[in-house]
Amino acid sequence: MGTVHARSMDSYPMYGRDLGVNTDDLEVMEAVQETKQEVLENKDVVVQHVNIEGMGRTKEDYLGYEISDVFTARNLVEVMRKSHKARQRLLRLGIFKEVEVVIDVSEGAEALPNGLDVTFEVTELKRLTGSYNTMVGNNEGSMVLGIKLPNMFGRGEKLTFQFSYGTKETSYGLSFFKPQSGYYERNFTLNLYKVTGQFPWSSLKETDRGVSTELNFPLWMTDHTLKWEGVWRELGCLARSASFAVREESGHTLKSALSHTMVIDTRNSAILPRRGALLRINQELAGYTGGDASFLKEDVELQLNKPFIWGSVLSASLWGGMIYPLGGQPTSIADRFYLGGPTSVRGFGMYSIGPQSEGDYLGGEAYWAGGLHLYTPLPFRPNKGGLADLFRTHFFLNEIVCREGPYAHLQKLAECIRWSYGAGIILRLGNIARLELNYCFPMGVQSGDRICDGVQFGAGIRFL
Repeated sequence: MGTVHARSMDSYPMYGRDLGVNTDDLEVMEAVQETKQEVLENKDVVVQHVNIEGMGRTKEDYLGYEISDVFTARNLVEVMRKSHKARQRLLRLGIFKEVEVVIDVSEGAEALPNGLDVTFEVTELKRLTGSYNTMVGNNEGSMVLGIKLPNMFGRGEKLTFQFSYGTKETSYGLSFFKPQSGYYERNFTLNLYKVTGQFPWSSLKETDRGVSTELNFPLWMTDHTLKWEGVWRELGCLARSASFAVREESGHTLKSALSHTMVIDTRNSAILPRRGALLRINQELAGYTGGDASFLKEDVELQLNKPFIWGSVLSASLWGGMIYPLGGQPTSIADRFYLGGPTSVRGFGMYSIGPQSEGDYLGGEAYWAGGLHLYTPLPFRPNKGGLADLFRTHFFLNEIVCREGPYAHLQKLAECIRWSYGAGIILRLGNIARLELNYCFPMGVQSGDRICDGVQFGAGIRFL
């Protein structure tokens, strides 16, 4: 799978009328390889035909955008390179199981002496496919079952039903995906879903039933997502011992929100980068299109990664966010920020920093969080790779969370800083997730914070 075949490459004529090379020009046998290299790189060719074999329900006009660049190739090396790129674009569409490329000389009455035909041999996915896998979230895991109807109408459309059962969350949903022809990064998604989650740090359980639409598109160096979400939320108490503040939040609410996300990501890896930067800015406006919730929420994430001495990597990250209540309505416990735990402020309990009532954490309306990390190879196996391929040393100064609002947050910033430091070992699970085993020293602990002094284990995809 994935091989680019050139049927006439090794046997491509090294002499004769078609290439304009006379056998007298070849003086010694040692020059054959050099001449072949010159022919491959410099001989002008014309791509006369590009064929796609094996299509069933896929529309030809949809694939034309992906393979059109092959016609612009002017020598055999260019043909191979552009054919490989076209193959990658075809696989990216998610409608083919396999794509093979065959390059051959043109045949027939209209064939040119330097004409080539490129054929893409494709194998379409079945009309109905199923999947079973596991997912790792922020310190939680889940089992996922899915049913997909790929390429429903022949132009990349996809209908997906997915059921997920996890340690803290259970969900099922139906989604329809439609890409723009010729520009796969521009796509539209419609989702119907139900999610039930448990949040023991707040003695809260939440059931969301909703519909959302998303429009994704790139713009220069940035990726953008425009989203509208309408959700019926049901909040309840997870335990009889839940505080009055949590009981007061219980009940049914409607939320209608518009949001925009902009991402610039130049990192070489999203899980454990060695270089590059990430900037993610998210704004959410609730209440403008109806519903009970009314607020403006802003969230920013910045990460910088730089190679350091002896194969190590220095990484710095900064998170921040604020919620501005609108219309005189207080914010909901389900919309506030929560921090703490092995994926954010190591050395503290999971989401156990900030305002709380009778041991139940209520979240904050403003926060900032920073982290400084040094990643080094394992001392006893430097630059050898392996499962436990990196030893991680953490130095981080981390956040304040206040419920009084952004202005009070700024006033109390200097006196409410919580921070921690420590060291640990990281295991990267491909590009899916990473595991951390750290020894932490929490500092600046405030009244009501829950700490985890010593060994702490974490699993997730997004770490501070």
